[in-house]
Amino acid sequence: MGFLLVLFIYSYSSAQIYRSKENLNSDWQYLEKNIETIDQLAGQKDWISINLPHTWNNHDTMDLEPGYRRSASWYKKKIQIKNFNEDIAYELYFEGANITTQLYVNNNLVGNHIGGYIGFSFDITDYLKNGENEILVKVDNSYDPEIIPSQKSDFFIYGGITRDVWLIKKHKTHISNLKITTPKVSKESASLQVAITIEGIQKEEKYKVEAQLFDPNGKKMQTVSKTIKNKQFNLDFEKTANPILWDIDAPNLYQIQLVLLESGKQIDKLSDRFGFRWFEFKHKGPFYLNGRRVLLRGTHRHEEHAGYGAAMPNELHQKDIKAIKEMGANFIRLAHYPQDPEVYKMCDELGLLVWDELPWCRGGIGNENWKRNTKTMLEEIINQNYNHPSVIIWSLGNEIYWLPDFEDGDNQEKMNTFLKELNTLSHTLDPYRKTAIRKYYAGSDIVDVFSPSIWSGWYSGSYVTYEKALKKYIKEYPHFLHAEYGGSSHYGRHTETPIDGLGEMDNDGWTEAITQTAVTNIAKIGDWSENYIVDLFDWHLKTSETTPSFVGNVQWAFKDFGTPLRPENDIPYVNQKGIMDREGNPKDAYYVFKSYWAKDPFVYVESHSWTERQGPKDKSRTVNVYSNCDTVELFFDGKSCGKKQKDISVFPASGLTWEVLFKEGENKLKAVGYKNGDKVTDSVDINYRNKKNGVANALNLSYEKMNNGNYLVIATALDKEGLRCLDYEERVYFQCLSGGETKKFMGTPMGSESIKMSNGKAVIEVIPHNGKEKIKMMVLNQSFKGTYLTIPL
Repeated sequence: MGFLLVLFIYSYSSAQIYRSKENLNSDWQYLEKNIETIDQLAGQKDWISINLPHTWNNHDTMDLEPGYRRSASWYKKKIQIKNFNEDIAYELYFEGANITTQLYVNNNLVGNHIGGYIGFSFDITDYLKNGENEILVKVDNSYDPEIIPSQKSDFFIYGGITRDVWLIKKHKTHISNLKITTPKVSKESASLQVAITIEGIQKEEKYKVEAQLFDPNGKKMQTVSKTIKNKQFNLDFEKTANPILWDIDAPNLYQIQLVLLESGKQIDKLSDRFGFRWFEFKHKGPFYLNGRRVLLRGTHRHEEHAGYGAAMPNELHQKDIKAIKEMGANFIRLAHYPQDPEVYKMCDELGLLVWDELPWCRGGIGNENWKRNTKTMLEEIINQNYNHPSVIIWSLGNEIYWLPDFEDGDNQEKMNTFLKELNTLSHTLDPYRKTAIRKYYAGSDIVDVFSPSIWSGWYSGSYVTYEKALKKYIKEYPHFLHAEYGGSSHYGRHTETPIDGLGEMDNDGWTEAITQTAVTNIAKIGDWSENYIVDLFDWHLKTSETTPSFVGNVQWAFKDFGTPLRPENDIPYVNQKGIMDREGNPKDAYYVFKSYWAKDPFVYVESHSWTERQGPKDKSRTVNVYSNCDTVELFFDGKSCGKKQKDISVFPASGLTWEVLFKEGENKLKAVGYKNGDKVTDSVDINYRNKKNGVANALNLSYEKMNNGNYLVIATALDKEGLRCLDYEERVYFQCLSGGETKKFMGTPMGSESIKMSNGKAVIEVIPHNGKEKIKMMVLNQSFKGTYLTIPL
């Protein structure tokens, strides 16, 4: 059932007129056929029932076949309009549909929209009738070089109505736009101006707008009114003394409530929230928020999730943003496109600063249609997200010169000319926020904030030279913010001696080459272990946290995400640079960030996914504990190994490391952290052996029943003596032969039929079929031609 939010009701012309917002996500019909016109829809019998949000690419992006569906589909829904009233304006609002959209109501074309990552509305009043009405929507994500982002971007372009859809009813004369500006803010006072647009003004009527300002506690602060004759006008409020500031630690939100009166009668009401705050990027120095230095501690978010693709419900958006905040981040770069309205709402409420990005990602500069579409999208992004206090940067693109889609598309002069036009447009629409771009060096002096490419320890060089890179770029660029650093890690893969590449490559290389074939880097020669990425992030964070003139950095990326450009990754078609997997399960690196940034005390023993280890009998092993506590004590088999003080200037683990001599068999580790009188603990059991495994001789299959009723099938590489081969990392292929089906389209460590092993182990989740007596499973690879397993049901 749709959710109906009645904002207000009143009497007008002997009828009930109201502004309402009704969710239309439920009970749609979907036809996965690229049919050109609605006339050709007659007689189609392949419609299926779905709910929104929806994408047709939630599975095929993660199968093992190259490519994914880039085409058009149709959506259909019946809506009831009771007591159709000519004094009501009816509007369909789409939060997002990818990439182009055509809307029909009762077989009449209402309009089109170009661009997949921002909301849009259609006035459908003139197409409705009393009673049942049919909505038809054609959505198309076909390859189109005239619409950003480029096909060459490192992420999937999901097709479908990927966000919520709403039916909005309001008076034919209504408030259509509310733009809230806070030109001058300090601790002592704050100015406030509201720009308002009214649609449907009738010359013979008299109109008045009343605006009320409420503080974060709900207290009414001011009331301003104005008699209006023009469609667009401003309301100026008196300065607010001692404003309650919006901040990352106290995201206080004020509210503006507008009432539109016609001849003294209320005909519309609209409200929005905003925050008083000010910020500054110091010249070749740090970032300041509300007059105090704030080190930007950031991550990136792609809008997708295992099993859902980009069609994520609000609950998953909320889960992501909460997890980012709980990690201790205060900054998010929305990569590489604007995201769901729920994301901005959560950032406002939780106190997360936002870099919002125009999806000019790769592809160079295009033709006149491309330019027009790109400018329109930038206008839509800024106008729709303007009131959010969390947003501080409008990014104009990423790697824009890479791999041009048009002839002469990498022409630097043409790109700079257009980038200047975008920069001017951005500052015209919003004089109070900054513009930015990443990895387009020729345009670094056009925008306000610039990020060069620094991939120390992954695509180029060693992570130990990161401080050298920071010092160079702080001097070189007036406002330098480092966006994108990190590397790939395969969940559960661990090693006692991570490959760091020292002595095999130029340590001082930092940037990412477009073509990697002639480059020696860790991305190519490394082991993709969680241990290496933990060390890389630990070093980066130690450096950034102790560099006083640094604005901050933005880790890439929060979660693993799908990409058509990486078919040979350990999990095919998944960019594995996330500190969580594609389903939101944390890897070890997540706890490294928490140890530097999080507020609530915690302690984590590295690693809960490294419980099988081996080594010589008399060789001790380093145990790292990641924690934000002041003091941590490690216990080994119940005996204290001593307390240590956390010191972020020490690498690794801020000095929270102990040398432990494991014994053959089970070893129990427990860490206890102390902070401000609180005590937190974490434990892990290690099965240790002194004998090193031999060469892999066979694959073994076993299973465990999961709490959800499914089965976890486990493949293990064994040597001829039956020892698990902890150094075996080859790819294996799962297949369910009968009795069930694998969760093979997830792109996760337990949701891919093709996956490389982690320390001689790989798993997949299997769903049993009802009425079957057994499940038959198989695993194989090039070396081992087939191992079989029967699971009785």
